[in-house]
Order: sequence, then structure tokens, then C-alpha cells
Amino acid sequence: MRVLPERIYLKQIKKDLEKKMVFLGGPRQVGKITLALNLIGENKENHPAYLNWDNELSRKVINQLSWSKLEPVIIFDEIHKKKGWQGFIKGIYDTWKKTQKFIITGSARLDLYRRGGDSMLGRYHYHRIHPFSLSELGNTKENFERLFKFGGFPEPLLGEDEIQLRRWHLQRVSRLIRQDLRDLENIQNIDKIEMLADLLPTRVGSLLSYKSLSEDLEISDKTIKNWIQVLDRPYYSYQLAPYGAPKLKTIKKTPKLYLWDWSQIENPAARFENLVASHLLKLCHTWEDTLGHKCELRFLRDDKGRECDFVVIKDRKAIFAVECKLNAVDVDENIHYFRDKIKIPKWYQVHAGSKDCLVFPDVRILSFQKFCELESLV
Repeated sequence: MRVLPERIYLKQIKKDLEKKMVFLGGPRQVGKITLALNLIGENKENHPAYLNWDNELSRKVINQLSWSKLEPVIIFDEIHKKKGWQGFIKGIYDTWKKTQKFIITGSARLDLYRRGGDSMLGRYHYHRIHPFSLSELGNTKENFERLFKFGGFPEPLLGEDEIQLRRWHLQRVSRLIRQDLRDLENIQNIDKIEMLADLLPTRVGSLLSYKSLSEDLEISDKTIKNWIQVLDRPYYSYQLAPYGAPKLKTIKKTPKLYLWDWSQIENPAARFENLVASHLLKLCHTWEDTLGHKCELRFLRDDKGRECDFVVIKDRKAIFAVECKLNAVDVDENIHYFRDKIKIPKWYQVHAGSKDCLVFPDVRILSFQKFCELESLV
């Protein structure tokens, strides 16, 4: 079994922890607890500084405020499942912030669940923890092939075993839906949501059709839309909005959907597109969470169906666009079309091969590995 490298987040989180609480959000089994435990110098979940709300003994310690006040850092895991958790954490921080530091971790969108009740604005820094990326793992062809096949979650990435990967998929999705959603949402029809989750990998990279999914599941469009938003919250999926441009008749509302775990996707081209999307989203989130830039990841599509897969927006300016092709080919004609209509400084067509060709000063065909290096992906 291989050893995974140190996470890129560690240095910044240590720095942030000196001044405020740190919230770590991200998918189940992405390595948040390992990261948090590394911050206290002990990789054991029975450490007295680690308190998991899902554990009965830890829950008792939390409710009685009886954790050791000698520990310099306390980790509260899944505390967002406690009723009134925002006010509870705010009170703890205000009481003990001079003597203890606090890390809050969770497998749900803490940036959503923190809302309501007393605001904790100014009391924490929020970091979204992503699966391992190529740059983080090591930018080699071998690591790209591992990521493409097994995804970026630590357990299957370390195991490199297809049977283990399939079993891990079943266990993770079932636990996410039957435990996390049950704890966080007032959902009655869990079986139907699980069926929806099984369908979504086949919709990756396409415009999200609520009508098509509603017909497959015999559920209303409105319910399907709500359920997909529910699946976004515990980091099962995420949606990208279209990018609007004044000189184009672009679609304005219909999103595209991607998964946090691209290894679930059977179609190779869709899997590659999702892998690229996840790397770009990680870049945007890192810029926001560590540098304070306002960033978005969007896609281009006009009313005639012409499309470019991704546009990265930083501080309200589109800085580059990316089209994904599994295999190296000539520049997609849609890049030429959009390039003449929209002022975006750089246009890339990335692929899984080795071809590298500068077509125009602002248009380049290149491998995903080279693209990661060129744009300093994290």
C-alpha cells in the first residue's frame, strides 16, 4: 500500500487556527478527520481531543462540556447534527477562545448549515476539503492513471483494487443517503433518493433535465430539483451554472451536474470531464478559502447548443476557458466560435494524451498533466 502525501491545506489551516476557529467541510471519507488529527499531532480517533457527535460517549462529553480543558485543540466532528449547534459552538468559542482552539468538521455543507440563529461571522475560517488532485498527489502519468481509475478519495486510491472500489462505492453512497441525509433533512422517500443517486452518474456533463429524471422515477420535476439540491449538501454532487455573455444568446438557468467522486462514472469521456471539473472547482475553492478571491466555475452554452465545458472566473473576470476531450484532436470548432464572441484571455483544450500544440497565442491543445502545471492547479 502506498503512502499519500501531506494535504495541501495543512499549512494554511495551522495559520488560520492561530486566530479563529477552523471549519472543515467536505465529502464523507475525503480525509477531513485525518487532516484534523494531524493538526493536533495524533492520528488516532480515540484521542481525547477528538469528539464525534455520532459517538454516544463523545456526545455526552459535548453536552456536559466535560472535555479536557488542558488540550490545546479540540475537534468537534459532525456537530452540525446537534440541534442549535451554531449557538452552541459560538458560546464555546467565546468562552474558551483564549485557552483552546477549535476545529469543526462535517460531511455536510457547513457554509449552509451554519445559517440561522446567532451568526458566527468573524469567528471562523472555512476550508472545503477536496479529494486528492494530480498536483497534490504528484504530477506524473502513473498518478493520473490512478486518479482516473480509482478517484481521489484516500481509501480506494490507496487500495488500487477494482473490487474494493465497487464495494466502497456501495457503502459510501448508502451511508451518505441513509445516514447523513436522514440526520440532516426531513426526507421521507429515501429509497427513491437512492435511485436518483444511482441515475446521476449517467447525467454527468449534460444539461440537467429534471423532466427526464422525473419520468424515470415517476416523481414531479419540482421534487427531483429539490432532491438534487439535497444531494449537493452532503457533497455527493455539485452543479455548475451557465456563463452569460452580452454578445451571445446563452442559456441562463439550466445547470450541469458533476460528482465529487468521478470514479463512479462508467463513460470514460464523462469521467475525464468530471475529473477536470473537480480539479478546477478545487482551484476555485482554494483561491476563495485561502486567498480571499471571489471565484466561480461555470460553462458556456448558447441557444444553438454550442458549448465549451468550463470557464474559470476570478474576481468577476473570466480568466480562462477549458474544453475537455478524452483523446487529442484538432481544436473544437466551438472554441473558435466563442473566442470570436467573448473576451477570455486563454482557451485550452485538454486531453488525456501527450499532444501539445499552440494553435493561436491564446489557444492551446495540451495534456491534462501539462495543463495542471501551466495553470498551477492545486
